Amino acid sequence: MKTRKRVGWMRLIRNIILSAGAILLLVMSFNGLMTRYEHKKYPAWGRYVEVKGKTMHVYTKGTKGNTIVMLPGLGTAAPVLDFEPLINELSMDNKVVVAEPFGYGWSDFTDEERTVDNIVEELRSALRQAGIEGPYTLLSHSVSGIYSMYYATKYPEEVEAVAGIDVTLPQAVEYFGESVPRMPGYMSLIAPGGLARIAAYILPSEIVPIAESGTYSAKNLKLTQILTAWKAYNSNVVNEANEIEHNIRVTQEMAYPPDLPVIIFAAEADRSKIKADGKSNITFYESQLRNVHHHKLIALKGHHYLHWMHYKRISDEVNTFLRDSLEHTGSLSDK
Repeated sequence: MKTRKRVGWMRLIRNIILSAGAILLLVMSFNGLMTRYEHKKYPAWGRYVEVKGKTMHVYTKGTKGNTIVMLPGLGTAAPVLDFEPLINELSMDNKVVVAEPFGYGWSDFTDEERTVDNIVEELRSALRQAGIEGPYTLLSHSVSGIYSMYYATKYPEEVEAVAGIDVTLPQAVEYFGESVPRMPGYMSLIAPGGLARIAAYILPSEIVPIAESGTYSAKNLKLTQILTAWKAYNSNVVNEANEIEHNIRVTQEMAYPPDLPVIIFAAEADRSKIKADGKSNITFYESQLRNVHHHKLIALKGHHYLHWMHYKRISDEVNTFLRDSLEHTGSLSDK
């Protein structure tokens, strides 16, 4: 009798596992079919260039003034869509470029490790292939602050200014005495497993930008949901997150060159984020800019993605800063 009960339970468990596996396989198959269909229905806004045998999406808008290259934060599924309001503002007076990194937006995935060196070299190659001439103003968000610092330090002749939106910088870990978080490998199954697609449609408010009504068009928000289903927490993003510690070690001794104009927009620190010793993100940025001859630090109230709400202010401040600093140094672009 006990043997029969045991066999019955084993069959039940087996059937549950087989059913769950079948459902997962169906979801993955449906997700794959939808992704291929959507790639054809919703083509990239820019052009494709070949980098290391893969295709990278490069979007440009505007034809005059300075060339501003925008670098996204970690895990921003669709950088061109995320930056669109800021792109529209800046492109009135500048040439704005977004080269979506591998694993982001309309760009391919890659097998290359997401080291700071690989990411910067891929960006440089994409800009060359797209015929985008420097020198550039690098406008980075979040973790891309590390890449901008590396780029500006290693290739100073290609960078005429740096702008940062609540950027991560190599010295932050030591300054705050914190460790670098890691992302579990199973997160890379979210997009190919179809879970990102399910989340994008069940919880759209968790996917789209937190912004005033009308800031992002209905078309943009729909595409953001779709590209999130393609790219959310994919293997490249997970690898990039887990390379942060390595990338910090590589860049820890780097600093902004004294003669490089730098403007940083920081999320205003509330009392809960100020350490007992008085340290905050504001005091950290001040320490990073201390030896930079021409710099500006602007604190703004809001989310880590400050450009969602403050795109007009950021655009105005960047334009004014570039005009003043680059005219002063004699390196204003006439493109």
